[in-house]
Amino acid sequence: MTQQAELDKFNKLCDDLESGAVRVAEKVDGTWKVNAWVKETILSGFRLGKLTDMTQGQFSFFDKDTIPAQQFTAGSGVRIVPGGSSVRRGAHLASSVIMMPPSYVNIGAFVDEGTMIDSHALVGSCAQVGKHVHLSAASQLGGVLEPVGALPVIIEDNVFIGGNCGIYEGTIVKQNAVIATGVIINASTAIYDATCGEYIRANENGQIVVPEGAVVVAGSRPITKGAGKDDGIHIYTPVIVKYRDAGTSTSVTLEDLLR
Repeated sequence: MTQQAELDKFNKLCDDLESGAVRVAEKVDGTWKVNAWVKETILSGFRLGKLTDMTQGQFSFFDKDTIPAQQFTAGSGVRIVPGGSSVRRGAHLASSVIMMPPSYVNIGAFVDEGTMIDSHALVGSCAQVGKHVHLSAASQLGGVLEPVGALPVIIEDNVFIGGNCGIYEGTIVKQNAVIATGVIINASTAIYDATCGEYIRANENGQIVVPEGAVVVAGSRPITKGAGKDDGIHIYTPVIVKYRDAGTSTSVTLEDLLR
């Protein structure tokens, strides 16, 4: 394939990603599957691009010319509140998404309708975010471009993610879950389910899956051997304290007036 043909393929993909016609990952028969070819094509855009001056006013910006910031119109139905937010090319923001400043959405990400991205929040490359999600201030959804066969971070519908959380390394948060302030989850972070006394560990694909409706808070567990045990050292462990009920839903409901 010639360089121009590769560039045409990349540009077409970006258009399809932005419209939502193509996604990096999709749920097929109840299981999330990655479209590796999409990630491969995204990576080609970095390789094909040339560093260019994207300076705006007094602010200096330099990036690959293949991946500029996206431009929106009022007709898109997306609210991007003034103050320094940016959406990179090749990301999809559905109508009624709200971005509070400053926040950032990277290439390949998919953000569905009714979702709020609060101040200082990051939606990393290829992350998939469902409907009516609240990504609170200073929380991060990690980007997963490589390896191309790896699933990105996936946040399903109606999930509430509290402030200063970090969801990384292809973690899947099932619908209606609540992630409380300050929780960090990655592939090596075992989650303790206090409702049944069992640990949730990475599956055969190396992913942590937060169950549907789980309410997860930051916690710790003691080291059980060696010097750490003798010194009373604990290590960080997210804890499922309960599963979502009417009381939980009331406490995390967003004000309709904000939307």
